Amino acid sequence: MKTFNYNSLSPERIEALIKRPKMDFASVFGRVQPILDAVEERGDEAIRTYTKKFDGIDLDSVTIDPSVADVSLDAEAKEAIDRAMSNIFRFHREQGTSRIDVETMDGVVCSRVARPIERVGLYIPGGTAPLPSTAMMLGVPAMIAGCKTIVIATPPDQNGNIPASILYVAKKVGAQTVVKAGGAQAIAGMAFGTETIPKVDKIFGPGNQYVTAAKMLLQNSEAMVAIDMPAGPSEVLVVADASTDPEFIAADLLSQAEHGSDSQAVLVITDDADLEAIHNATVKQLNALPRKGYAADALEKSFILTVENTIQAMEFSNRYAPEHLIISTEDAEELSEEVVNAGSVFIGRWTPESMGDYASGTNHTLPTYGYARMYSGVSLHSYQKFITMQKISEDGLRSLGPVVETLAEIEGLQGHKNAVSIRLNKLSKAMR
Repeated sequence: MKTFNYNSLSPERIEALIKRPKMDFASVFGRVQPILDAVEERGDEAIRTYTKKFDGIDLDSVTIDPSVADVSLDAEAKEAIDRAMSNIFRFHREQGTSRIDVETMDGVVCSRVARPIERVGLYIPGGTAPLPSTAMMLGVPAMIAGCKTIVIATPPDQNGNIPASILYVAKKVGAQTVVKAGGAQAIAGMAFGTETIPKVDKIFGPGNQYVTAAKMLLQNSEAMVAIDMPAGPSEVLVVADASTDPEFIAADLLSQAEHGSDSQAVLVITDDADLEAIHNATVKQLNALPRKGYAADALEKSFILTVENTIQAMEFSNRYAPEHLIISTEDAEELSEEVVNAGSVFIGRWTPESMGDYASGTNHTLPTYGYARMYSGVSLHSYQKFITMQKISEDGLRSLGPVVETLAEIEGLQGHKNAVSIRLNKLSKAMR
C-alpha cells in the first residue's frame, strides 16, 4: 500500500486521495439500456436470454416460491442465521415511530404517520459466493415495516439453483417470490414486472457497476421505481494509533479488500506507529486468504496516511466519508463523537467491521463512493413513506385563518385565501 504523510500533502493532493476511482458510467449506461428495454418488452423471455448469455445458465423457470421450496441447510448454519436475524430484528424494530402528533397551537393538530412501501425488490449479489447476510439486512426491515410484497432477486448457481441459505432467509422474512437472475436483467424484471415477477415500487441492494447503472437509469424512467441509494465498490477506513495491534489492523483492511479488486481499504494512523509490523502482518494474512488475488488487487489501489494525532485522522475521515469507519484507538469512544460523515462506525479494538456485516444488528447496506456525505444506510425508514395530516378546530381556524389569508394575498393566490375566508365568514355568521 502506498504511504503518504498528511502534513506534507497539498490541498489538491488530499482532494485527489479523497476521490474514488472514476466509474465510467457513460459506457455502462450504453450497455445496460438495451437490457432494460428488452426486459420491459419481452419479460421472462428476455431474462432467460440474458441469463444464458452472461451466466451460461438455461433457466427452466425465472422465479420460485420460497414458501414451498425445499431448504436443505445444516443445523449450525440455521442457528447462525437465526441468531443474526434476531439481532437485526431487535435493532430495526426499535427504529419504528408509527405516528407523531403535535399541537402547534390551540386547535391546530399536525400529525405524521408511517405507512409501508407496499412492494419492494431486494437484490442480493451472487457471483463468487452466496450472500445470505445481505438477504437478512434487506429482508428483515421489509418484514418489520409490513411491506405486502417482497421480491428477492439473486443469481443462481451453475445448476440454476438458488443457495439454500438465501431461500431459508426468504422464507423467514415472508418473501413471495425469488427471482433466479442477477445483473441488470434482474433489476429490470423487478422494476417493470413480468409474467412471473411482481412489479415493485422500490429496489434495494448492492451490486456491480451494471446493477448500479440499471438502478440509476430505472429511477429516472417510466418504470416509476425508487432505489435505496447510488453505490460504488465496498470500502473501509481504519483510524488507528501506535497502541493498535498490527494484526488487528491487517485483518480489518483485508476483510474489506477481499470483497473484490475494486474495493478500497484506507489506513489513517498516527506517525508513531510501527508501519513495518503492520506491513508484515498484512502480507502474512494476505497469503493465507482464499481470495488473495482480489484482496491483493484492492490493496494496490489503497493507501496509508500518517497523521500527527487522532483528531487530524478524524478530519481526513470526515472528508473521505467512508462506507465503513473503524476507530481502533485508545480514545475511540471520544473520537466517535467527532464522526460527521460515515455509513457505519465500529468503535474500539474489539469491534471488527465483520460484526456489523453479519450479526451485531446494524444494517450493512451502506452508502459508498463518498455518498455518506448525503445518504444514510438502509434502515426501517427506508421501507416506509411518511404521510402528514392535520386537523383544525373552529377555534384553530379563527386563530390561524387570518395568517393564511394574509400569506395567500401576498402570493396573489385568491383561491387559497377564499378557502379560508368563506369558512371564517360562516363561523362569524353562526356566532351572531
